[in-house]
Amino acid sequence: MVAVKTTTVRNVMTASVVAVREDADFKEMVTAMRGRHIGAFPVLDAADRVIGVVSESDLLVKEATPGPPPGLVRLAWMLKERSKATGVTAAEVMTRPAVTVREDVPVAEAARLMQSRRVKHLPVVDDDGRLRGIVSRADVLGVFERPDAEIRDEVVKGIIVAEFRLDPELLAVTVRSGIVTVTGSVDRRADALGLLGAIRHAEGVVGVRDRLSYPPAG
Repeated sequence: MVAVKTTTVRNVMTASVVAVREDADFKEMVTAMRGRHIGAFPVLDAADRVIGVVSESDLLVKEATPGPPPGLVRLAWMLKERSKATGVTAAEVMTRPAVTVREDVPVAEAARLMQSRRVKHLPVVDDDGRLRGIVSRADVLGVFERPDAEIRDEVVKGIIVAEFRLDPELLAVTVRSGIVTVTGSVDRRADALGLLGAIRHAEGVVGVRDRLSYPPAG
């Protein structure tokens, strides 16, 4: 049996992290960001717990604050942006609370969190909220470099045979550039839909092409 591969945040994160304290001044943050070629860094309290994140966009507010939106949210927006635009320390310009992730979380889950919260970096924390590392969008995209042959092996042995108990001789599986094409027939529509869903969530799969035949619903 082929074990289903699950890459966790621990496998892709950067353990050596540039972080700042709450009282770090504006120039210090800009220098650190430019000198280390990074787009964001966590802000730590006295106990090394992550309390926020300072990103390039947080610092750019001082230079180029956009026009306020119309409607009822105008006052709240102006107060928030004005506060960041006049801020001179990490505590004043950071985005809080920080969106964080645990080391044992699957990379796919971290990617969904980044997308839903619209962030480019996730500080990695332990049970006490202390900094363990940081993961970026580029880090999570690394799972799509998984070799096609390895993906196919997992689809056939780990999903078709082990998970769904289907005869692999009745299904043809090809993988090219991470795109899995499945051809053949199954006895039940539910099995076909479940199989395609499982393949779609296999690590490294970019897309799934359904060439299966199965009885219609009804």
